[in-house]
Amino acid sequence: MDQFYDYGSLNKNTNPDHDVKMVGRKKLEITGVKQVESFDNEEFLLETTMGFLAIRGTNLKMKNLDVESGMVSIEGKVFDLVYLDQQGGEKTKGFFGKLFK
Repeated sequence: MDQFYDYGSLNKNTNPDHDVKMVGRKKLEITGVKQVESFDNEEFLLETTMGFLAIRGTNLKMKNLDVESGMVSIEGKVFDLVYLDQQGGEKTKGFFGKLFK
């Protein structure tokens, strides 16, 4: 019997700690990831225990996804990391509008 893994939605019963570790702008290790909203080679959008996190760069690749612990590893050249807080109201809505064009 084949097992099905939903890589878009990570286990919600994981450790709530959220950390971001960057090594030389080329490798990111992120914990506390609740869900991978979207990703491609230029942008990742992750829902973390501390809010939505957008990661932009070039040649971005998901190197590791640990569903049980809520850990994601990304490699490539990172340009920026931005937390999208709900407090921003219109700013956040405008950013999401641009993000999902």
